[in-house]
Amino acid sequence: MNRNTPRARAVAIAQTKADNKLVAMRYVVLAVSAAAATIALLVARSF
Repeated sequence: MNRNTPRARAVAIAQTKADNKLVAMRYVVLAVSAAAATIALLVARSF
């Protein structure tokens, strides 16, 4: 069991990093969609 501990730790760290990247990507997508909605609102009000 002791030999698997470093591997399990490495897998857990890799999963955590992937989750952080996924969360960052979600924030980027949210920011882009909010910017697009704001631009669409401004364009609609200008007409």
